[in-house]
Amino acid sequence: MTRRVFRYVPFSVEQDATAEPEYEARCVSGDEIECGVESGAYNDPGPVEEWQRRHTQETGHRRYRRNFGDYAVLRPLVCGGAS
Repeated sequence: MTRRVFRYVPFSVEQDATAEPEYEARCVSGDEIECGVESGAYNDPGPVEEWQRRHTQETGHRRYRRNFGDYAVLRPLVCGGAS
């Protein structure tokens, strides 16, 4: 039987600074069927919030599903030097 040794390597999870996050919203107002209209994806929450305000003014709809997406990278933590 082969013996295996597993070593724990600590990592930090960080937002990838080289990739832009994405913000978007979808209108989920409706009794039987949700509206379903979507804002589209933006790299800033401002345009999505403005889209929600306009959609509410035009339709009276007030309920939205908001999504935020980003990219993450795992980096090994550097342990202190040996004494």
